[in-house]
Amino acid sequence: MFRTALHSVSYAGVWAGQARLSLSEFLEKARQLEFEAVMLMAKRPHLSVLDATPAYLSEIRQRVDGLGLHVACLAGYTDFTLGTDHPEIPVREMQILYVRELARVAAAIGSPLIRVFTGYSTPLASYDQQWGWCVDSLRECARQTADFGVAIGVQNHHDNAVHHDALLDLIQEIGHPNCKVMFDAWAPALQGVDPVEGVRKLAPHIVHTTVADYVRRSRFRYIPNLVNYASETDSIRAVPMGEGTVIDYRGFFKALQESGYQGYVAYEMCSALSGGGGIENLDRCARKFQEFMRAN
Repeated sequence: MFRTALHSVSYAGVWAGQARLSLSEFLEKARQLEFEAVMLMAKRPHLSVLDATPAYLSEIRQRVDGLGLHVACLAGYTDFTLGTDHPEIPVREMQILYVRELARVAAAIGSPLIRVFTGYSTPLASYDQQWGWCVDSLRECARQTADFGVAIGVQNHHDNAVHHDALLDLIQEIGHPNCKVMFDAWAPALQGVDPVEGVRKLAPHIVHTTVADYVRRSRFRYIPNLVNYASETDSIRAVPMGEGTVIDYRGFFKALQESGYQGYVAYEMCSALSGGGGIENLDRCARKFQEFMRAN
């Protein structure tokens, strides 16, 4: 059976209508919902490096330990192609410093791992330039965080290296043992790729996965002079775990098991969710996730 974690973004009020809990309230909620561990959003309103004094981190550590929880990872937010329009500003250095500060925080509260992203695609630089910035920045992050005994995990989220083959290329080029992979099924499913293929190729590097379930909703734009509709890109709507039609999670989890995966499976509610963002619905979906994982 997989170990489960609850991502604090699920109760952070980051999307319209979503309830917001403080970090302390979230930790209580995770315990109430019988999660083994938490994934903590590394920005306000939860765990920002701006608020991370030694006293505050000690308080968090005591709270986590007192509730019998583990911190599976800190969810960092990076974009190493950001600031391309103003290259005189050392934006990548600032982000590396942010990740180094997250390593200090992670070490203090007992987390072994920091989630990071690559970079969103920009028309202001070539593909190879953007690739190089991501490689160099992530390699530096891996070196900096190693000093604290904390690893980084690259999530397949941003445009650069979002396909599993490219992500494998990226990890191999970075070439640092402290840089791992946090492979999610969401991105490959939307790319029309079987996530199982990604698991099999990336298996030696995968240390964490974050999941949510989705359905497609068709969209159309009315054209009055034709008295007709034109198709638009489908929207993707989050639904309780097991009710989605986009991702084959049973196949994904089976592939992880067969690969010998030992990491956590973290559940997130970080986009508009069927049923709304009230506490009751968030709790209901979190419990549905736990039920789904026990059955798989």
